[in-house]
Amino acid sequence: MKFIKCLLVIGLFAVNVSATDYSVSDFGARGDGKTVNTKAIQHVIDLCAEKGGRVIIPQGEFITGTLFLKSNVTLCLEKGAHLLGSTDLKDYPKKTVDFRFWGDTWTYQSLIIAHDIENVTIEGDGTIDGRGGSFPVWSKKKPDKYKDRPYLLWFANSRNINITGVELRNSAMWMQSYIRCEQLKIDGVRIFNHSNLNNDMMDIDGCKDVIITRVIGDSDDDGITFKSTCDRMSENITVSDCLLSSHCNALKFGTETTAGFKNVVISNCVIRRSSAPKVNSGAAEGISGISLEIVDGGTMKNITIQNIVIDGQRVPLFLRLGNRARKHYAEAPTPFIGTMKNIIISNITAVATTPIGCSIMGIPEGKIEGLTICNSRFVCTGGESGELADKKVEELETLYPESTMFGILPAYGMYVRHAKNIQLYGLSFELLKEDGRPTIICEDVDNADIQQIMTYGEKGGKKIIIK
Repeated sequence: MKFIKCLLVIGLFAVNVSATDYSVSDFGARGDGKTVNTKAIQHVIDLCAEKGGRVIIPQGEFITGTLFLKSNVTLCLEKGAHLLGSTDLKDYPKKTVDFRFWGDTWTYQSLIIAHDIENVTIEGDGTIDGRGGSFPVWSKKKPDKYKDRPYLLWFANSRNINITGVELRNSAMWMQSYIRCEQLKIDGVRIFNHSNLNNDMMDIDGCKDVIITRVIGDSDDDGITFKSTCDRMSENITVSDCLLSSHCNALKFGTETTAGFKNVVISNCVIRRSSAPKVNSGAAEGISGISLEIVDGGTMKNITIQNIVIDGQRVPLFLRLGNRARKHYAEAPTPFIGTMKNIIISNITAVATTPIGCSIMGIPEGKIEGLTICNSRFVCTGGESGELADKKVEELETLYPESTMFGILPAYGMYVRHAKNIQLYGLSFELLKEDGRPTIICEDVDNADIQQIMTYGEKGGKKIIIK
C-alpha cells in the first residue's frame, strides 16, 4: 500500500488528511489473465468506500465479472493494466432500477455498474476490455436480441462522475451508458468498440451538465449519442475537440427522444472513416456524420454545432422530425409530435461518399423551426439524372429515422421539406460528377432566407427551387 499525506492549515488549526491507494494485488487479485478476481476487486472497492482512497489496478491482466462502484471511490488503472471482462455470463448479475425507461424490461448487465452514487472517478493509462465477442447474439427478435450482452460501463441516477484518460475496448453491447446522471465529465478517453452488434461509443441518456472533450473513438454502431429514453431531457451539454469514427452515425441525437434535448454545444471535432475493416452494422464509410432526430415526442431546442470536419460519410447532415411515437414503457401515454427549433449549424466542411444529399425533413403536422445552416462547404458525389428533381419523396413519418431512408434525394446538395424560418447562407457545394438535380430544393417551407450559395464542378451552378 502507498500512503499519501497532506497538511491542511485552516486559520490556526492544522488537520492531517490521509488519502490511501489500495492495490488490488495486495488483496489477492492476480493479474495472470486466468484468475477471476471479482471478489477481491469488489472487496477493495468496498474498503475504499468506507475509508476513502483509490482502487489501484496495477500492470497485468485482471479478469473480473461485474464490479459495483460506490460513492467517493476512484478506480485507477496504471499503465500496462488490463481489466478484462469475464467471458462467463454467470459472472454478470442482473441489475434493475426503480425508474421507467424504454428498454427497462431488458436484463441490464455490465462489467462496471454505478447506481445511485456520487463522486466517482475512473482514471489512468490502462485499459478496460469487455471481450464482447464472447457474447453472441442468439436471437434476431426484439427485445431478445439485446439480452445477455453486458455493457462495459453503466451509470444510472448518479452524479459527479469523471471518466479520464483510460482506454475502453470491446463491449458486448453499448460501450458506455449514462442514464439520468448529472455532472458527468468524459475527458481524454480512447475508445474502440467493434466486437459485437449495437456497439455504440457512448449514450448520454436523460443526463444534465455534461462535458465531453478530447475523446478519440471508433465504434461499429453510433458514436457520441444523445438519447432520452425516460422522462428527463439530455441538457446543458458541451462536446469539443473529439476525433470520431463510426460505421453508423458519428454524432447523433435520437433515436429515443421521449423528453428531448436542449442547450447543447458541439465544436471543433473531426469525423473520419473507421479503421475497423469488418462491419457488423452500418457501412464501412459510416451512414452519417451528424444526425439530429426527434421521432418519439420530446423537444429539441438551442442546439449549436460548429467547426466540424466530416471526412467521407454517406450523408454529412441529416435532420428529421418524425412521428414514430414509441412509448418509453408499455403503460405510458402515446407521445405527441415533438418539436425541433433554434438550431445553428456553422463552419462545416463535409465530403459525402454517396449522391443521396443532405436532408432537413419535418412532417406536415410537425415542422422544423428556426434552423440556420451557414458558412459551410459540402463536397457532393453527384452523378445523377435531372429526372430525379421531380421525384416524389414519401413521408415515412412513422419509420425508424436514418439518413438513407428516403433514397437519393431530388437535390444533390440539400433537400428541405416541412420547415419554417430557415436560413441558409454562405454555403458552397462542389460536384465531383455531373449532376442534373438542383443544388437546393425547399418544399413546404415557410419563410426561407437563402443567400450566398456557391456551386462548383461539372455543370455546377444549379438553381435553387422553392416549391
